[in-house]
Amino acid sequence: MFDIQTYKKRSLLTQKIRDFFAKNGFLEVETPIMTTMPGMEPHLNPFETKLTLPSIMTIQKSVAKPNRPQSIPLYLNTSPELQMKKLLGAGFGNIFNITKVFRNGEIGGPLHNPEFTMIEWYRTNAAYTDLMKDCENLILSLVGKIPKNLLTYQSQTINLTPPWPRLSTNQLFQKYCKIDLNKNRTFKKFKKIALTRNFDTKNCKDWDDIFFKIFLNHIEPNLPKNKPIFIYDYPSTQAALARKKKSNPFFAERFELYIAGIELANAFSELINPNEQRKRLKEEQLLRKKLNKTVFDIDEEFLSGLGSIKKPCAGIAMGMDRLFMLLTNKKNIEEVLLFPLNKMLNNL
Repeated sequence: MFDIQTYKKRSLLTQKIRDFFAKNGFLEVETPIMTTMPGMEPHLNPFETKLTLPSIMTIQKSVAKPNRPQSIPLYLNTSPELQMKKLLGAGFGNIFNITKVFRNGEIGGPLHNPEFTMIEWYRTNAAYTDLMKDCENLILSLVGKIPKNLLTYQSQTINLTPPWPRLSTNQLFQKYCKIDLNKNRTFKKFKKIALTRNFDTKNCKDWDDIFFKIFLNHIEPNLPKNKPIFIYDYPSTQAALARKKKSNPFFAERFELYIAGIELANAFSELINPNEQRKRLKEEQLLRKKLNKTVFDIDEEFLSGLGSIKKPCAGIAMGMDRLFMLLTNKKNIEEVLLFPLNKMLNNL
């Protein structure tokens, strides 16, 4: 059964998003769904397909290269990030993109569908703090005029009055876990203090494993539900495409936005040094190999484009389906999708 009224609301909200960015001087761009080289993020799994080339007699000269195979692997994009940064390098300025993205294995629960809609935008001459203001202004423009900026979601009242609270990952670990990340930068130290605090580190093979396990089990459930919250300055090992903090390079200029306990957005002050970026991509290649995942080639066009970006810039990805859940008061992502994969699988 299709919920026509909910989808009408979704359609209206999508138009309001476009209006917001047009009003603020952003150019809407389109990026390909299929790519020859997906992102290197170790914990994402792309869908793979193949391009079958026609007979050699009909191939255009630009495609017919010597020794080129008749079948070429392609991947459904997990994010438009690399392509959008190429556009920044070409001088496109402030840009936004509403696109489908695909992540294999992300199915089940109220917040995941392997195919979902993402809005991604980039500001030039900006840092991640500028994107925090964008988030506040965008969501307030979608909510419209409501008494005292109070939004109700699943019986929870959320105060959207800006500025929204901001806490660093280290502040959260100290507040909820009595752990100072600055003083526990090695796997050995982190594991020791985690065990001292009675946190489970079973099956944790590195520093980030401990971080994620504690964060997901002991911090995320305790995040305030009555106001949005920006969680910022993630460990630099978890932000391979982000600029490190000058004051403390152990952390990177990255934030995530949570509203009502739902993770909505992920943002960076962008790393635009191609040499440093190459180094980090090689590290991610090694990690993917360690995790027994497909290791992809480095996108040289992407690195070349980074070298052409002359001003600081910042970028953010926001899950539109989750945002629409919040704004239409729906508990499950499937309620804002016309064709959720779970329902299609039930028809098999």
